[in-house]
Amino acid sequence: MPVSTSSRSIPDILSDLLTQLTALVRTESRLARAEMSEKVNQVTAGLVLVVLGAVLLMPALVVLLEAAVAALERAGLAPPWSALVVGGVALVIGLILLMVGVNRLNAKNLLPQKTINQLQEDASVAKRQVRPDDGYQRAA
Repeated sequence: MPVSTSSRSIPDILSDLLTQLTALVRTESRLARAEMSEKVNQVTAGLVLVVLGAVLLMPALVVLLEAAVAALERAGLAPPWSALVVGGVALVIGLILLMVGVNRLNAKNLLPQKTINQLQEDASVAKRQVRPDDGYQRAA
């Protein structure tokens, strides 16, 4: 196995390694902070939609219950059907908002995927740098 000669000293190499490692850690932590900030915004938006959905579902339920009571009390169809239409529309809108909000709170969507991918790529590059493939198989 050929020995490569380098004009760099071991302290220089170690210094460069430490500098690059520090820069890498700093960059990765900035990426993680930025991605977590995005995820916090996503959670906030999801919670807002859940709250709005819940706010619409409560009066929708009240209106639908009032409509059912009014429908049973009266033989005339106009007032109860009006309440059922309004309550039904509010119910549908509330359910849609609630489902969208819950979907945004899905744990899979909250993982810092960019940071995880970058760390995996960094680990792969580091492995290749530590064990370069010289194009030959080593004897085991």
